[in-house]
This record gives sequence, structure tokens and C-alpha cells, in this order.
Amino acid sequence: EDVSAKFVSQKISRARWRPPPATALQPPDIFATGSWDNEDNRISLWSTGDLGNVGLNGEYHGEPHLLCDIQHNGDVMDMQFLDQERIVVASSTGTVTIFRHHQNNQTLSANHRWEKAHHHVDQDTSCGGAACTGVVCNNPEIVTVGEDGRINLFRADQKDAVRTIDNADSSTLHAVTFLRTTEILTVNSIGQLKIWDLRQQRNEPSQIFSLAGDRVPLHCVDRHPNQQHIVATGGQDGMLSIWDIRHGTMPVSLLNAHEAEVWEVHFHPSNPDHLFTCSEDGSLWHWDASTNVSEKPSFLHQGGRSTTYLSHSTINQSVVSAWLSNDPTKDRMEITNLIPNQTLSVNSLDVLGSCLVYGTDAEAIYVNRQLFA
Repeated sequence: EDVSAKFVSQKISRARWRPPPATALQPPDIFATGSWDNEDNRISLWSTGDLGNVGLNGEYHGEPHLLCDIQHNGDVMDMQFLDQERIVVASSTGTVTIFRHHQNNQTLSANHRWEKAHHHVDQDTSCGGAACTGVVCNNPEIVTVGEDGRINLFRADQKDAVRTIDNADSSTLHAVTFLRTTEILTVNSIGQLKIWDLRQQRNEPSQIFSLAGDRVPLHCVDRHPNQQHIVATGGQDGMLSIWDIRHGTMPVSLLNAHEAEVWEVHFHPSNPDHLFTCSEDGSLWHWDASTNVSEKPSFLHQGGRSTTYLSHSTINQSVVSAWLSNDPTKDRMEITNLIPNQTLSVNSLDVLGSCLVYGTDAEAIYVNRQLFA
């Protein structure tokens, strides 16, 4: 009832809200999607619809409509807004492109392209590109990682890479995020999380963390927006891991989550006691670790390891994150699957304010504008 769907006849690999202007009070209204596994992949910009379509109780009736789109060479592997007008896109061909949205005439154009930023063997041979698997932006800086184990640091206004760490990893790097302005965090296909200090000229990570034992590939990572030592990762086995990078080299908690790969994990940017994961198994989960959960009726979450509930300790929550205060698996954590009838893989999600957007292999995009209703 709160979710509007749009069938787009292409499999959607990424969906991202456009960042709001600093002064904006209204909910986000424009998002971008990228597609994969289609003859003709596209980057598309959507408006969430006519705000005149709001019902008496504030519920929303419109469906997303296309503002503009542009062809993209290769599968869209990842995508981030650099600012309000520019989107950085990672391709399975290894190329990284900045697209610009021209708001006056609603068109998209390729603004800058780093050809084969990721590649196997030698750039000049015909071996060609290696997929660029992840991109993260902190305008004007852009960091990309790829199947070739390479890390690139670009600046939006410079033609060549500012820095390249060629053999950063011997396995595929699947995702990257900023820890601070000078530090990044990568996850790889053998279950490791690595911190890189971009001020250091050394091409080694400053710290390495790993999942004990199994070397399960990690597909996605996100950092807590206010407490930068708290990190969440999602793995090929469907597990959600929470890490405290100040202590130890292993995750502080492992949560049984999905039945297949976790493709994306996101802390809510302004309400980080809420976290969202989406999976190949066709589900999208909302994890609520906020303190008021203890007043809610307890229920057992599917696949959960623990059936004993403790209410949160009375420790000062502003200092200790809900994600670390106790072992969340034993705690009263409420988990809701936001997609009741699971179908094909949910490849991507993004959350801003009370709005959630997600894209699936069922060739549809979905917008939920009342997350916390």
C-alpha cells in the first residue's frame, strides 16, 4: 500500500537517491538506476512522481516516471552520486564514467570517462577490462575497486588517476567505502576487510580483519554514519557481520540473515540504529536495533540464532551504539522483511529520510515513501 512499483523491462543492478540540497526539507524526489544483463544497459533518472498525487492521509499514489536515460556500455556494477548533478558509474568493462544530469532540459551526458580503469594483465594488450565492482565518492575524490584487485583514486577534475595501488589484493575486491576522508575500507572474495590509509605511500593495508575460518566472500560494506569504527558487511552465505575496527580482527557479531548472497547493506544515514540488507533470495530486511525495541512485542525472527530476549542494558546509548551494546543476536532486535512475496534477486537498495528505493532482477523498481510510518 505504501510502495509504488514501476516495471522497467530491464534488470536493475543499482538504485540511488540523489542527495538532497543542504537546505532541503522535503523528502527526496529523484533517484538514479543502472541496469545489467540486458542487451542495452542504461543509466536512468526517475522522479518519484507527481506530489499532487497525495491522498487524504498523506499516502502517496504516483508511480516513478522517467526523466531521462542514456546508454551504458557493459553491466552497471556500482553507482554513486558525486554531487547533485553528477553520477559516477562502474562498469563490468572496467571503465568508470561520470554522467552529468542537465536539469534544464532533462538529459544525461557522459562528462568524463576513465577507460579500463580496471584491467587484466596489460592495459595495452587485447586482454581488455576487468569489472569495476565498487565505487565510492567524497567529492571531488572517487575511489574504485575491481576484479583485478586494484584500487584507483581519481579526482573528478583530473584526467589521470591520482593514485593507483596495482596489486592491492590478490583476490577480487567487491566493495569499498570511506572510513574517513583519507582512509578507505575494502572487502574481498576471501572474507577479508582491509583498511587503507591514502596518505601513506606504501601499497599495503594498515589493518586486515577477517571472518574466522570459512573465507566466505564479502559482497558489500557500509560504515556507521556517526561512529566510524562500526562497520557492517554482507556475505555470500547470507550473513550480516558487524565489526568494531578498534578492537580485534574479527566481527563482533554475526547475524543469520538471508538464505543467499547479501548484495547491499546500508545504515540509515540519519537514523543509524536502523539498517537495511537485500539479497539474492528476493528479500529486503529492515533491522531495527533502536532502544525502544524492548517495548515492542517480542517475536522470533526467521533464521535467528537466538530465542532469548534481553532488553537493552541501561548503558548510555549516545556513547555506545545499539549495534555494539550487547550481542545483537541475543538482544531484542526487530527484523521486518519489507518484501512479503519474494521473487527474484533484490540487487540494490538506498534509503534517505523515510524513503526507500530498491531494484530487482524482476525488471522493476520500487519506492516506499513511508518507511517509519
